[in-house]
Amino acid sequence: MRYSIAVLVVLVLLVGCKQNTPKVNLSEGIWLVELDVMDNQVLPFNLKVNKKQDGSYAMQIFNAEEVIDVDEIEIKGDSIIMQTPVFEGYLAGTFTENRIQGQFIKASLDRIVPFNAEYGTEDRFETTNERTNGNVTGIWETYFSPDLAEEYVGKGIFLQEDDRVTGTFRTTTGDYRYLDGILDGDSLKLSAFDGAHAFLFNAKVTDSSMNGVFYSGNHFKEPFVATRNDGFELPDPDSLTFLNEGYDKLAFTFPDVKGNMISLNDEKYQGKVVVVQLMGTWCPNCLDETKFLVDYLKENNDIEIIGLTFESAKTKEIAIKGIERLKDRIGVNYPILLAQYGTYDKQKAQEKLPMLNHVLSYPTTIFIDKKGNVRKIHTGFNGPATGDKFVEFKKNFNELMTELVSE
Repeated sequence: MRYSIAVLVVLVLLVGCKQNTPKVNLSEGIWLVELDVMDNQVLPFNLKVNKKQDGSYAMQIFNAEEVIDVDEIEIKGDSIIMQTPVFEGYLAGTFTENRIQGQFIKASLDRIVPFNAEYGTEDRFETTNERTNGNVTGIWETYFSPDLAEEYVGKGIFLQEDDRVTGTFRTTTGDYRYLDGILDGDSLKLSAFDGAHAFLFNAKVTDSSMNGVFYSGNHFKEPFVATRNDGFELPDPDSLTFLNEGYDKLAFTFPDVKGNMISLNDEKYQGKVVVVQLMGTWCPNCLDETKFLVDYLKENNDIEIIGLTFESAKTKEIAIKGIERLKDRIGVNYPILLAQYGTYDKQKAQEKLPMLNHVLSYPTTIFIDKKGNVRKIHTGFNGPATGDKFVEFKKNFNELMTELVSE
């Protein structure tokens, strides 16, 4: 039902506008966008609007060091749709010169989040205290949903300059993107928006502790606690996923976007080092890894890569369009197979690959040697937002590839 409402909203925005509606130009420069999440909280991010010579618009979304170029923008009358790159999520609304009001929509998940955008505001969060004495720079041992069955561990990595805070939370399944915000008195406020996820973290802090709430859009929230611990490390990501007893190889057969059935038994993969990527086109950490793999293949042609995608798209046709869009936007030159659509449920994903003890994370990366043996399974991905951990991942990846190729 909510999906139908979302479609109706877009139709009204695009075709319901009178053709004689006066054309209004969006103001060029920095905008502040605020999504309405739960508990009367707002999730802010910055958007820059530029008008090109042909009269069309280009935009950029900012999260700390991350800059996301948005070039799929459709305007009719006073209605606008801003399609975020790769991901299915889009912002749709009506606008005046200095204001946009509308909704962030993810149709496959029936999620609709209202938003307002105002021109000319650069500060992501409003500062209510004249001075901030604390500093959260460093490593924080973090527990989400503490003391509950759903509890999981994270590692906060933050850098504070004056009252501005950037960084991320790493978990065993990936990172929470480029977080950007402030320490306002004893209140830590961080947010990130990339078109797939909308994250907000609010916490009260002392020199050694955090106590807060994590919001994902307007559909989910959970508490978290953290303590400063510069020596803290997450479990080894190479130890979390493994082959079940009785299995010694990975096996699958799934279709590519043209319907061709692809298998590890195909002649193309015999005697080759193969990297298998469990992923989804909806997944920002998977996008980070895909960009890394694409860049790796530009310099190295001695391995093969296969992506297995698990999609939330409601139909096979929509899932295939999502894969094609990802391949086109990122320049993916290795096959991405449709392993599952309609849900990215990890238990169902594991049923498709029964030789694995579980599918804990998207992405999960499986390294196979020339004899077809699984040599390593890496759970999650430390993306660029994790700094040194991303550098470490690249180093380890390159070393393993050199070893496997030389055997």
